[in-house]
Amino acid sequence: MIYEDRIEAAHLLVDKLQAYKDKNNAIVLAIPRGGVPMGYVIAKQLHLPLEVVLSKKIGHPMHKEFAIGAVTLKSLVLSDAANDVSTSYIEEETKKIRTLLSKRYQDYYGHKKPQELKDKILIIVDDGIATGNTIISTIEMLHEEQPKKIVVAIPVSSKSALQKLKNTPFVDEVICLSTPQNFRAVGQFYENFDQVNDTEVKTYLNKKTTS
Repeated sequence: MIYEDRIEAAHLLVDKLQAYKDKNNAIVLAIPRGGVPMGYVIAKQLHLPLEVVLSKKIGHPMHKEFAIGAVTLKSLVLSDAANDVSTSYIEEETKKIRTLLSKRYQDYYGHKKPQELKDKILIIVDDGIATGNTIISTIEMLHEEQPKKIVVAIPVSSKSALQKLKNTPFVDEVICLSTPQNFRAVGQFYENFDQVNDTEVKTYLNKKTTS
């Protein structure tokens, strides 16, 4: 299935998320940057608040695109792939990433505090999943916040990443619209897959999604 753009994909996901409409304990958590336009559409249609998940993967020193873990401002999760990587590299990368995330947080939110996630239903939204390593690390970190339920909503995923997601003990529900055979990159399943910039993210975060 090929989507016209992220907005079309988001509207299709809304149809599958109707059970969460008007739930006063549910929050849409978009993964920046590509997940944010989608998160806005979903939050608006379901009358839920929108937040972003501020996390970033740690890339393997020999292959930066390959995630060996993920970092948020508060926590760090490493996968088995980090076993052969030096502690000093991980510490250095974590420090660098936290500096970047702090700047991004200030840029997106200013002085506004993020919502409390404890006992909430978290609907995590992204525009697609290739390997699943980064989102799984993010989910593990969100689990530490003691939410009531974690739901992942994505338009497209590789079969292997979807299986990993379903095997993750912290995920209660996965909604995925399409798992194509020849999966190379998320962008191949969108006619328009323009980069989303920080200005657009801030615009979406400042729009009201609830009345």
